[in-house]
Amino acid sequence: MIDYKLLAAKGVQKLSPYIPGKPISELEREMGISNIIKLASNENPLGSSPLAIKAMQDVIGEIELYPDGNGFALKKALAAKHNVDMDCITLGNGSNDVLVLLAEAFLTPELNGVYSQYSFAVYPIAIQAVGAVHKQIPALSWETDSPLGHDLDAMLKAIDDKTRIVFIANPNNPTGNHLSEKELKGFIAQVPEDVIVVVDEAYLEYSNADEQVDASKWLNEFPNLVVTRTFSKAYGLAGLRVGYALSNSDIANVINRIRQPFNVNSLALIAAEHAIADKEFLAKSLQENAQGLKILAQTCNNLNLRFVPSKGNFLLIDFQQDAAPIYMELLKRGIITRPVANYGLTDALRITIGTQEQMQRLDKAMEQVCG
Repeated sequence: MIDYKLLAAKGVQKLSPYIPGKPISELEREMGISNIIKLASNENPLGSSPLAIKAMQDVIGEIELYPDGNGFALKKALAAKHNVDMDCITLGNGSNDVLVLLAEAFLTPELNGVYSQYSFAVYPIAIQAVGAVHKQIPALSWETDSPLGHDLDAMLKAIDDKTRIVFIANPNNPTGNHLSEKELKGFIAQVPEDVIVVVDEAYLEYSNADEQVDASKWLNEFPNLVVTRTFSKAYGLAGLRVGYALSNSDIANVINRIRQPFNVNSLALIAAEHAIADKEFLAKSLQENAQGLKILAQTCNNLNLRFVPSKGNFLLIDFQQDAAPIYMELLKRGIITRPVANYGLTDALRITIGTQEQMQRLDKAMEQVCG
């Protein structure tokens, strides 16, 4: 019998599929548990913007029509939000889509992409899928001021004449680390112009206003800069899959040459457009997250568990023992968290911030399991 894996491109042969957080329905089937809370995939516990939901309801009767392949209305709203021209925007089926498009557009087997250890799992997948070399740079240690964070000096040294893309997540997933403006801008300034720096800002909204490092403001200064954003996190539209990239128009033109037609569906386009306008929902989401982070941090302190201080909507918690049994015990109590053994962090779990009620329930469960 033919081993069809061997017929695949060499880069694909060595890939492992991305493992998402366990769905609620799966746990219900496996254990017959009800009243489940999912704290595994960094989703918004408050749901979605009422304005976005109303907008989708208004157009649901038109889904026999193809969406606007150019996404004019959403691009117009994004252009106003970021003070950029519309031709600097590339829409994607989630920001994951534009990350993959960047790798497909700019990487070949002769080139390499650089990224940090313990950063988003899609970076090495996107690089390796096109046959390019991925260069994973060891993260900083737990004992530093930025535990498990990007070692920017080492990343800079890793760039050579074969490097075409550098991926940086700020804030970072799955650790929650946050680079300051001085650190990030100083790094980009030292990267050669023929190396594209992709700053993934999927969790930017969760940073305090005085700490936010919005790299899109530097697009005119750095022509090799690409900034990616998503509506899946703070905006609560994960199920619709819509994200975007901001870049100079030349880079956007290249990406759009391989972007699939109609890669963002009609409901996602109109929901994202109206979500941008719903500042009340966004503010409420950020407030709920800040309160939940405090509760979970206090839980960890009470149990003497170390964690990475986070600027996202999750905490990476180190149990300093195999976290798999802890994960299972929490599952039995109807709480889904996220193992990160695929990152090499076998002693840790990433736990999404839920509502205050959910955080109180988690606090009790962790006391039972770890106390």
